Amino acid sequence: MHVSRRTALKAGAGAALAAGGGGALYLGNGVAAAGGGDALRRTADDPSYVIGTADWGARPPAGRVSVSSGTTTKIVVHHTAFPNTTDYSYGAALFLARRIQDLHMDGNGWIDSGQHFTISRGGYVLEGRHRSLEALADGGYQVVSAHAVGENTRGIGIENDGHYVNDTPPAALLFSLQRLCVTIGTRYGLGADRIFGHWDFNDTQCPGALFYREFPALRRQVAQVLGQSPDEIPARTWPDTYTSSKGGTVEMVQRLLRAYGYELAADGVYGPVTLEAVHTFQRTMGLPTADDGTLDNATWEALTVPVSTGHSGEAVLAVQQMLVRKLHLEQATGRYDGATTAAVAEMQELHGLQATGAMDVATWCATAGGVVREEFTTV
Repeated sequence: MHVSRRTALKAGAGAALAAGGGGALYLGNGVAAAGGGDALRRTADDPSYVIGTADWGARPPAGRVSVSSGTTTKIVVHHTAFPNTTDYSYGAALFLARRIQDLHMDGNGWIDSGQHFTISRGGYVLEGRHRSLEALADGGYQVVSAHAVGENTRGIGIENDGHYVNDTPPAALLFSLQRLCVTIGTRYGLGADRIFGHWDFNDTQCPGALFYREFPALRRQVAQVLGQSPDEIPARTWPDTYTSSKGGTVEMVQRLLRAYGYELAADGVYGPVTLEAVHTFQRTMGLPTADDGTLDNATWEALTVPVSTGHSGEAVLAVQQMLVRKLHLEQATGRYDGATTAAVAEMQELHGLQATGAMDVATWCATAGGVVREEFTTV
């Protein structure tokens, strides 16, 4: 494929990568350059490093690409689950973008790539669905996408090439993700506490357990570049679980409701019975209800109960099933044993919390996929 001079220049800019917020910048071939956090701050409001659909040879969409105005509330991070290639080149990045589009259009029957943006293992950032770059430059609307059920009008989806259940993404990819999150945060007015993973909302292994463990550091680095001080971060930002959600977070809600005596299945599916139980619980607690059963912070915090070594039952299972999904624990037994205590302590340490091994409200939030202020005070 012919590569224009404009595309080549954009590729060069897009390959500028770094290991951390204030460290050395790294180029796609691993060559170091000066700049780090200062370079990020200079380019935070300029998405020109993103390789557009025209530049990577995208097919035209099979239907009309629609947009949603004023609805964007979060960033949702994914992995492609493709094998972890060692080809970090610009050409590999273009091939990746075309491969994903072909899979999504021909395999899934979608009108275009499902995600808004893609990051290659070499750190190149590419536009996914058409018009996503245009929307990012504007900041007042987003393209309606297909990256996460229930989040396609309110979350900016970023696909990261690779499979990260048992591996950590390369430094080049992690820095480009940091840079893109800064740009998205700047353009859409989102703080670093609005960065989530795909499995926080859907029943999937995506973005991979070892990638997910990088999220507290990612959020902290993004907050530093955005200029967010820890006292500007909400104490706890819970996932806004609702009827389109599915998976471990929903099962946690269900098991906590069961601990309060509600009769419903803990199947991870937010169906009518779960919706009725959530509404009843909210009314009982004097909390507002939403037609779609959204759990706001107040509902989550009313649901949580302190549990620790020696406890058993549904609340313990609520913790354990999530720890199993995130590979901190081998099995959910319903008994808060030594292995559970150690797994909880590991989770707490990861999120900057005191490693007591006991479930308090902040630990519940971090375990559920939420964001706690303590993440931003950890060095």
